[in-house]
Parts: sequence; C-alpha cells; structure tokens
Amino acid sequence: MDTMNANLTSTEGLWGPMLQVSAQEVFERMLASTLAAGPETLVEEELDITAMVGLAGQLCGIITLRCPAQSANLMTAKMLGMDAAQVGPEMWDAVGEICNMIAGNFKNKIAGMGDGCMLSVPTVIEGADYNLHALSDSGKTEIHLLFEGMPLALAIEIHS
Repeated sequence: MDTMNANLTSTEGLWGPMLQVSAQEVFERMLASTLAAGPETLVEEELDITAMVGLAGQLCGIITLRCPAQSANLMTAKMLGMDAAQVGPEMWDAVGEICNMIAGNFKNKIAGMGDGCMLSVPTVIEGADYNLHALSDSGKTEIHLLFEGMPLALAIEIHS
C-alpha cells in the first residue's frame, strides 16, 4: 500500500467530521452564517435541490449537498448580497458553487492530497424523486446540519 492510500485509509473514519468542518468554514466565510447540528433523520421529500461535485484522481467519488429550495434561495441571497425575493436562475450556480467550495475545502484537509485530486464542474438537480447511484465501494457518509433552521444534508461517497 502506497503512502497516499495508507493516508486515505487512516482518514476515512474522519470523513464525516471533516465534511462538517469544511461546510461550516464555507458557510461562515461565504454566507456569514453558522451551521448547527441537524436531526438524525430528514424528510427526503423536503430536500428538493441537490448539488454534486465529483472527485477524481487519488481520491475518487462524489460529494453531494441536498436542501430545500427555500434554503437554496437563502444561500444564494446571502452569497450574492441580494434580497431573497429577487433570487432567480442564479440559484443553480450559487448552490453548485457552494458545494464546489465545500468539496475543495474537504479535499485540502487530507494531508498530501494537493493537486492529486481534481473536482468536476458542479451539477445541480431540482426535485426529490430520483435515485443517485455512485460507484462507491466505501458506503456513504452523510451528515445532517441546519442552516437558518432549515435542514441540509451533506454526503461523500468514495470509490477506491
């Protein structure tokens, strides 16, 4: 086992906490908001906006951010410094970029990752009635947080 694979294996149990810290840092810096611990379970139908960013290279997989449309709208307003009632199609780009920043922050927390992991362009899906099948062999690590009292789910699925 090479040094990078050994490093990833020793880090795997910390992915949930690392993902949470990454999200908290992005929300504090970009949205001037704090994230709180969320409920153990979420109502899946309420999470009708999904942003995803792929990871490729020494770390392969996908990071997803799921939230209600109202939450995505508020994230956009805070990020762009506009009134929430004026948010329109820029919501897709803003939520995708927030997921992208979380993914970048996450990968940079893994020692030695550096340029060894590239990020895809974010993809954003509207609606809750879909199934995502990632080529993951480590299972999904998902955390639940609250943004301004609204649920937010972040997940990482890794393929070795």
